[in-house]
Amino acid sequence: MGIKGKAYLMGAFEHPLRDAPDTSTPQLHAECARGALIDAGLTKDDVDGYFCAGDAPGFGGLSMVDYMGLKNVRHLDSTETGGSSYIVHVGHAVQAIAAGKCSVALITLAGRPRHGGRRPGAGMAPGGGGGLTDGPPEAGFENIYGGSTHNTYGMCAMRHMYEYGTTSEQLAWIKVAASHHAQWNEHAFLKDVVTVEDVVNSRMISDPLHLLDCCVVTDGGGALIVTSPEVARSLKRPKVRVLGAGEAPKTPLGGQGLDLTHSGAVWSGPRAFEEAGVTPGDIKYASIYDSFTITVLMQLEDLGFCKKGGGGKFVADGNLISGVGKLPFNTDGGGLCNNHPTNRGGITKVIEAVRQLRGEAHPKVQVANCDLAIAHGTGGSLGTRHASATVIMEREG
Repeated sequence: MGIKGKAYLMGAFEHPLRDAPDTSTPQLHAECARGALIDAGLTKDDVDGYFCAGDAPGFGGLSMVDYMGLKNVRHLDSTETGGSSYIVHVGHAVQAIAAGKCSVALITLAGRPRHGGRRPGAGMAPGGGGGLTDGPPEAGFENIYGGSTHNTYGMCAMRHMYEYGTTSEQLAWIKVAASHHAQWNEHAFLKDVVTVEDVVNSRMISDPLHLLDCCVVTDGGGALIVTSPEVARSLKRPKVRVLGAGEAPKTPLGGQGLDLTHSGAVWSGPRAFEEAGVTPGDIKYASIYDSFTITVLMQLEDLGFCKKGGGGKFVADGNLISGVGKLPFNTDGGGLCNNHPTNRGGITKVIEAVRQLRGEAHPKVQVANCDLAIAHGTGGSLGTRHASATVIMEREG
């Protein structure tokens, strides 16, 4: 059963805080939920489906349903795929609505990595509780060497440079584009516009990635409301229809299938485009998960916006800057400049896509005639063990 047109994104909210020393993670979830419900014109009593991931504390969805007083939930989903979790959840919410499991789905994300939560990029211990078998199955073979997210992404960037001649200057253009957008976002963590020279002259973190090639680390969160067509028609808000979704894991299969130059977008993207009945050339705006600059470049290639190996040339000279380039991306500043709450920040990609489709982005970055958008995320370690998710949306009416 396809999901095209089976549900609508009717509420979206991004928490304004980027530093929350005095706000608990459950409170952030609840405040995001309230914001999205107000945006949609609904109340918590209308919610009958709840979706969250590993950032939800305690027993996850069960704890949050209790904490937020969601009395009418009849469908619960706590799928965890890292940074792509919340793009996965949009697809799952539409599937649940299409199957009659719920009619108003609430999706929330929140975290406080600046104040005690797990920071993005931290390597996992070989095991917990005293044994190698207590951690993930790969931990005893890989993490004992001190691996971290930064190292893995650095390897992807270095391999891409070796295979295709990509340069640090080309990667830097992705950060430059994000900074041009973030300057107009009053809540962005980094508001200063940077240059290519600023990026390549910032200190090295994991060769060839520099400090400014890396995303910010923020507290905060966000929430989305997905509804049935019947509920959507009853609300006095712009309608954003979900056209297609795709998800796919990518693993190195114990080293037998290791290719550092592509992501799971090579599978999730075509599935979403096929279901939506559109092509990459039709897309007016792209929200692309940007944990690092190399993440964006590889996903743009794998989604079909340019050929494999052509990402460096595609992003150069400002082609991602709204009003200037061929494909405006992450007009809120993205994870590179605006907001990356927990290591599962994919929800902000959907939020900004909704803003663009509604015509509610900042006037300086609003894409003209934006009627078709894509949100894409990857969770885990780019190029090795991760999950990709893609959602395509359109403005209705």
